[in-house]
Amino acid sequence: MSIAVLGPTFPNLAANVGKNVSDIYYIFVGRSLGYLGGSVVGGVLFDCMNASLLLALSMVATTVGLYGIPWCKDSVLLTVLMSVIGGSMGVLDTGGNVLALNTWGAEAGPHMQALHFSFAVGAFVAPILAKMALGGSETKEIPVAEKTNHSDLKSVPTASAASAVPALQDHLEEDFLWSYVVIGTYLFLVSLFLFVLYAKGSSDRDDKSKTSLEKGKLAKHHWALIGLLFTFFLFYVGAEVTYGSYVFTYAMVFAEMKENEAAALNSVFWGTFATCRGVAIFGAAFLYPGTMITLSLSASAVSSFALAFFAHYRALLWVGTAVYGASMATVFPSGISWVEQYTVVEGKSASLFVIGAALGEMCIPAVVGYLQGRFHHIPVIMYAAFLSSAMTVILFPVMYKLATSPRENDLKEVSDTETRKALLSNSRLTEDEEDEEDEQDGREWNEADFEVIEMNDKLKNSLTDSSHKRSENSPAQVSLQPHLDDVSGNSPVVAGGSPQRQNGTIDWEKND
Repeated sequence: MSIAVLGPTFPNLAANVGKNVSDIYYIFVGRSLGYLGGSVVGGVLFDCMNASLLLALSMVATTVGLYGIPWCKDSVLLTVLMSVIGGSMGVLDTGGNVLALNTWGAEAGPHMQALHFSFAVGAFVAPILAKMALGGSETKEIPVAEKTNHSDLKSVPTASAASAVPALQDHLEEDFLWSYVVIGTYLFLVSLFLFVLYAKGSSDRDDKSKTSLEKGKLAKHHWALIGLLFTFFLFYVGAEVTYGSYVFTYAMVFAEMKENEAAALNSVFWGTFATCRGVAIFGAAFLYPGTMITLSLSASAVSSFALAFFAHYRALLWVGTAVYGASMATVFPSGISWVEQYTVVEGKSASLFVIGAALGEMCIPAVVGYLQGRFHHIPVIMYAAFLSSAMTVILFPVMYKLATSPRENDLKEVSDTETRKALLSNSRLTEDEEDEEDEQDGREWNEADFEVIEMNDKLKNSLTDSSHKRSENSPAQVSLQPHLDDVSGNSPVVAGGSPQRQNGTIDWEKND
């Protein structure tokens, strides 16, 4: 909101400092330089201080700048205030992205999409708020306009015109003042919530950052990946801002549309852009960031190709603009979520992303505007959109290759794992050989046991046969014993019966 409110109120700011609109273009340069400086400083500060406190202070600085702008009567001071706002916005962009990653980690996809969807909502609300604040001034302007050149006064409020109608200037100042006051008050309330978060858990951020650093690992080509993503965001944001800024002029000059039709075409681009960012909040819950980037880049390449070579067809111009706006919606938040899967995203890394986006926003529209001024009959804006899409399509596979290349630690772990597997396989082979030897010994012992069992069976059979023979021979022996005793004249029992036992033993031995 604080960035987008400048456009509708720019003529009022020019009148407030007594300058023509074309004479205070440098306030945009001051804001852009402040944004770059804030991104760099924010990336450094975010790694060494509490995130909530840093974001709260940046909000307070923005509030001070917004409160001071309506009462600023000097163009140099206005540029300084714009630089302050730009710097705080750079800190907010850098810190907000990293804080979302540190807070939700691998589940940051939907939250990141919601964060960037809020940018689209603010850019949509701010012009409406400014229109409401300035609505009364247009009605009060009519009686004066009957005596002056209304169109010139409305489009280019010069210092002479402002001095000619001091009452009108007071009304303009009073009306556009409220838009800045409302936005500044809202930001101040947000800063209070951030101060409360800081007071409740000042050490949470340090613990979370340490935890994220312990869990995360730098990619093998970390800085090369960050540099390519810097270039990727430069072309992406540059193409987005360029098309959104010049599609109105293209529709008027090349498509020969009326002013309301050209404005509608411009609204289609930003409308589909904001809508798809809102839908992406839910899409990121079940789609990987890489998948979302691939779908977006494919749609961007197809639509920009159609716009570059077939925009003279009115239907393709409308459809291509809508698809192109939708395809640009999810690339930036999905890119940050995607790279966080492969490497650690700290404050410095996030600041490079934001700097790349800021440089693209500054440089590519300026280059396209310069070339369009040199080559009036060539639709430079459409060719620039196609070339930017082609660059992003080429860069993403290269980034994916660098991101997925194995790290040295991973290679070492893989080699250690293979070594452990080899040792385990050797030990298993040794165990298998020992098991085979044990089984072979077991088979030999079993065969010996079977032989012993067979021998025992034979012995048992022989003993059984002998016992049957003894049972057959024992009655004859008993019958012959008295006769022998009678013949010898000896008593049946001699010395305790020992002779009888001796004879019995001899008989058993013979039987055996």
